[in-house]
Amino acid sequence: MIHPTAIVSVSAQIGKDVKIGAHCYIEDVVIGDNVVIHPNVVIYQGVKIADGVEIFPGAFIGKEPKGAGAVARQPVFERRIIIGRNCSIGPNAVIYYDVEIGENTLLGDGASIREQCRIGSHCILGRNVAVNYHTTIGNRTKIMDNTHITGNCTIGDDVFISMMVGTANDNVVRGDFDEKRLIGPTIEDSAVIGLGALLLPGVRIGTGAIVAAGSVVTKNVAPKTLVVGVPARFAKTL
Repeated sequence: MIHPTAIVSVSAQIGKDVKIGAHCYIEDVVIGDNVVIHPNVVIYQGVKIADGVEIFPGAFIGKEPKGAGAVARQPVFERRIIIGRNCSIGPNAVIYYDVEIGENTLLGDGASIREQCRIGSHCILGRNVAVNYHTTIGNRTKIMDNTHITGNCTIGDDVFISMMVGTANDNVVRGDFDEKRLIGPTIEDSAVIGLGALLLPGVRIGTGAIVAAGSVVTKNVAPKTLVVGVPARFAKTL
């Protein structure tokens, strides 16, 4: 069922039992069966949406990254997006081009996913989570509200990242732009990052490690250890 006020390209491939709400704008896309698209959603060409996906009002899928002349890094991307089965895309979420999202993944209200990102299955990205460019997130990982995941970051499977966590990928405040030095943190499988922790560029959080709330991580954290404080220091083996 397509609402009469919705604008849908004649070349769009739409599956069975799809509902498209009022004032949606949908270009040349592929939409699977039993998909629900609520009002005021924008979906640009090159998007593939699998069966059972629900997209809530105001979401924008297929945004082209542009620097407006103010960004030194030149965005690189392909005009494609893949959204896996049974995903839920929250109100006002923004998904840039060149993103893949696995099945049964939830994007919360206002979440933003930049270009060249790969997100696994059965993940949760909470309200206003920002995932910057060229970042990989594994399966069953949870990232809570108002957290920023920097560009060139790698996050494994079964990771838990609490609210208001910050990550960085560049130690140079001033100076010429150099893409080669932009390296975000690596968070290995089953690690836990506590509320409000800060992870500085290039650090590695080992498998099963825990970073306590409010800690500032300036160096690598060994697997299955707890670190605490500013700067974060070894507290105990888990």
